[in-house]
Amino acid sequence: MTHNHPRWMRLDNAAKIYPAVKKRNWSSLFRLSATLSEPVDVDILKKALARMVPRFPSFHVHIRRGIFWYFFEGKDGSPEPLPDSCCPCEPLRPEENDGFAFRVRYYENRIAVEFFHALTDGTGGLCFLKTLLAEYLTIKYGVSIPRDSAILDCDAPVDPAELEDSFLKYEGIAARGRWEKDSYLVRGTREPDGFVHLTCGAVPVEVVSSLAKEKGVTVTQYLVAVLIMAIDTMQCREVRLQMRRKPVKVSVPINLRRFFPSTTFRNFSSYVNPGIEPHMGEHSFDEVLKAVYHTMGFEITEKNLQAKFTANVRSEKNLFLRVTPLFIKTPLLKLAFRLFGDRKSSCTFTNLGEVALPEEMKPYIRRMELILGPLSRNPVGCAVMSYEGNIYLNFTRVITEPKVEREFFTQLVKLGIPVTIESNQRC
Repeated sequence: MTHNHPRWMRLDNAAKIYPAVKKRNWSSLFRLSATLSEPVDVDILKKALARMVPRFPSFHVHIRRGIFWYFFEGKDGSPEPLPDSCCPCEPLRPEENDGFAFRVRYYENRIAVEFFHALTDGTGGLCFLKTLLAEYLTIKYGVSIPRDSAILDCDAPVDPAELEDSFLKYEGIAARGRWEKDSYLVRGTREPDGFVHLTCGAVPVEVVSSLAKEKGVTVTQYLVAVLIMAIDTMQCREVRLQMRRKPVKVSVPINLRRFFPSTTFRNFSSYVNPGIEPHMGEHSFDEVLKAVYHTMGFEITEKNLQAKFTANVRSEKNLFLRVTPLFIKTPLLKLAFRLFGDRKSSCTFTNLGEVALPEEMKPYIRRMELILGPLSRNPVGCAVMSYEGNIYLNFTRVITEPKVEREFFTQLVKLGIPVTIESNQRC
């Protein structure tokens, strides 16, 4: 079926910052991947990609520079699948990949898609990957896979709601200020060539769920508390004077589709920064867990989240900012990013939860994973996804010292959680 693509689209409210702050050696990427039961057939992957990409018009674009804002312009064709690299989420440069803002990679049994965050968030990216896998398996094995809102029918017409900027649609009446204290910065020896170290810890869902249930918290809250404990332990070793210790906070992205009836495949997520104040004294794990539980419980409500993104929407609609040329606006956006970006957290922890696949696909998919690319300031990030009984915790870092993940997994083992560790090596 022929899909009618818009010739151009505005970037959504959350996306507008990313092209402005992007650098040649850094761009905000995340990666979703699937490990298959057999080696990838590259020719079939190309056919599947060419067939399904037009069904996602908001991905079928490249980024152009306008007078007042960056914008998306529709593209023809589809990107060429690329051999994978041992370094995930390498910077995405405009002259590469035919200008597309995502790339598809393959290695042995693995298919991966890396997305520039201006395109989409984890929910949209996961739908894209699952639809690609469904097309691949259909072509290769003749499998009949049911299609729904999570795995799209590539012959169906595009629903305009998939392309909407839901931030603008659900803008509220009240807005919240963005000010909060800066957080402790994890320091280390930066890799001079930007190499991204990847460490994956696989833990049983059942064990973590049981421990979280005992404490009356969710799996995400439990793991965030462990990560805060790990970073707090590091800071206590490095900063001997208690009164000089900074807040330890972890940024946790929140899928706004849980609170607002949106089906967009563009960005529609917010975040919260639960944490502790180490200068007040030593915190036990139960105290950290209580702080995370109550902070997230208070912050993650429809009204609080709406007020937070409404502040961003109002900034976008500000008449002065709207008529300011992009060459003047870009430095202002960079300044805002430095002031309100990842300075407010020590690390990002994003959890897409349990991946649900139709029974028809499960025999062919052994593993599903999420990887967060390097952040601009914080050298370490953690991305989590669960599949078929395992939680896959992927730490990425751009410093040589593996101190955050080492402390984190040490804490898990002390809590009685078995961990299987894997890591990449320099090629």
